[in-house]
Amino acid sequence: MFAPQVEAAIIQLAKNADIDPAALLAIAEVESGGKASARIDDRDEPLIRFEGHYFDRRLTGLKRAQARAASLADPRAGAIRNPSSQAERWKMLRRAAAIDHQAAHESVSWGLGQVMGGHWRWLGFASVDALVAECRESVAGQVKLMLRYCDKAGLKPAIRARNWAAFAKGYNGPAYATNRYDQKLAAAYARHATRLKKQAKTASPSPAASPAYASTTPAPDKPRTFLQGLADWFRHQPNLSLR
Repeated sequence: MFAPQVEAAIIQLAKNADIDPAALLAIAEVESGGKASARIDDRDEPLIRFEGHYFDRRLTGLKRAQARAASLADPRAGAIRNPSSQAERWKMLRRAAAIDHQAAHESVSWGLGQVMGGHWRWLGFASVDALVAECRESVAGQVKLMLRYCDKAGLKPAIRARNWAAFAKGYNGPAYATNRYDQKLAAAYARHATRLKKQAKTASPSPAASPAYASTTPAPDKPRTFLQGLADWFRHQPNLSLR
């Protein structure tokens, strides 16, 4: 479950993108496990995952040999395991960056949407550092990066239609069903949609009193003057003449 300020940022950016907030919350939750950042060296940093086989592809010669010797690169997907803590993953990234800064940052999946740094050019960034800077800037930056990827990959229609199988295939690849990715998205969406609907009802103001009810309450009588009372008395005396 995201912290309130994180959820608020996701909801606002979803509305800006004309996307159901519950849908974007579901995607972010499934990708990140419901956590937006980790405290690293007195700074809130986005969650990362280092992909050693991506790093291996981006290196050649002595750099590749050095990375393999340091257990940072391997041609086999999944052979380089990520530490369980984000602090150790950031240390891993720094070690890789000492060998090749650009290749290391391109080999990381970044933030709430776990977008690969290697997509920086395709996504319209000037450099991988620009992609990383947006992601590290704030939670909103992470969400913007995720939305940019969805837009570029043509996935927004699937999100709006809540076609989770189509979205899962486009976002996670054809093997998405192996981890029941689409089912997880559907379940997360249903949960968030129900919760947000209940919150909206709770926040709605109670209806005002109806005009019909209000009109049945008589206004208080105004005080009558002596002359008004005397005039009324004369009106009720038919045989009395004032002349």
